Amino acid sequence: MSFRSRSRLRSPWILHFDTGSCNGCDLEVWALLTPRYDIERFGMLNKANPKHADILLITGPVTKKCEGRLRALYEQTPEPKLVIACGNCASTGAPFQDAYHHCFGVNNVIPVDVFVPGCACRPEALIDAVVLAIDKWRVIVTEDVEKNQGPEPDHEVRP
Repeated sequence: MSFRSRSRLRSPWILHFDTGSCNGCDLEVWALLTPRYDIERFGMLNKANPKHADILLITGPVTKKCEGRLRALYEQTPEPKLVIACGNCASTGAPFQDAYHHCFGVNNVIPVDVFVPGCACRPEALIDAVVLAIDKWRVIVTEDVEKNQGPEPDHEVRP
């Protein structure tokens, strides 16, 4: 495995995107970057550009206005990518079941890999979700690297 592939395994970059929440989950996400929780010890870096991100961290219910933006961010994120839905709003759209401007959960717009329950979800639950997502992401990247390396070389001596 090359140096570039190994370094990519150890430091997935995360894009945090708010699709219309009350900012409760956003505050908990930003709390992860403080010294108390120090999420960077797991290799997570928060990036603002989807083209640099490996994991999308989505908070809030998906509104009709945000649906197109969320799809665009998902499409701009390079493969392999994972999506984490943070909080009840992002997971199910719970408080807004009958709202006309709402697409319910994130999984109705883009595929979601990890759901984090809670309103607002606790930083400890977010850490568990991020660690789970990083483990899933590392498996995907490792499989991708092994697939692209090709077959093992033949060590047999031929006359």
